[in-house]
Amino acid sequence: MDIYKSAENMMRMTPGVWARHANPWSGWTRVTILPLFVLAIWSRAWLGWWVLVPLVLLVVWTMVNPRAFPPIATYDNWMSRGVLGERWYLARKRVTLPAHHITTSNVLAVVSGLGMLPLIYGLWVYDISATLAGLAISVGGKLWFIDRMVWLFADMTGNAPGMELTDPKLPPEDTA
Repeated sequence: MDIYKSAENMMRMTPGVWARHANPWSGWTRVTILPLFVLAIWSRAWLGWWVLVPLVLLVVWTMVNPRAFPPIATYDNWMSRGVLGERWYLARKRVTLPAHHITTSNVLAVVSGLGMLPLIYGLWVYDISATLAGLAISVGGKLWFIDRMVWLFADMTGNAPGMELTDPKLPPEDTA
């Protein structure tokens, strides 16, 4: 089972949605989602069952976010290139990618996942140190993953960071 492909399918990521998601506003606002979830869950002590309101809003925002911003004309920024690299990574069953990118990306996914252990524990028992450590590991791993996707995009397309980029080269679409 490919968890990345499952998430892409669940989010209904079409080429048009990917074009909108490559807007850096989409990428950077997505980075805030996990910290906002943590804040919402932490607030359950004083919100009680009303904590479901911010949680539901965050779930809705998670689904709407890739569609919320317009496509951009130029991809000359780190976040956009990271999103484009993620498209290449998701095509790894159809396209041969450099093995070092796959290995590093898998390690970073594990790091982010391991950060969830102290995060969940900290939220469960209201331990601020464990919560913040888990959040830092998870978000840090995700940001490092995005950076790896920037490198992957550069390697697959020859578009090094800093080069002008208005028409990104993308992997072939899945026909299955």
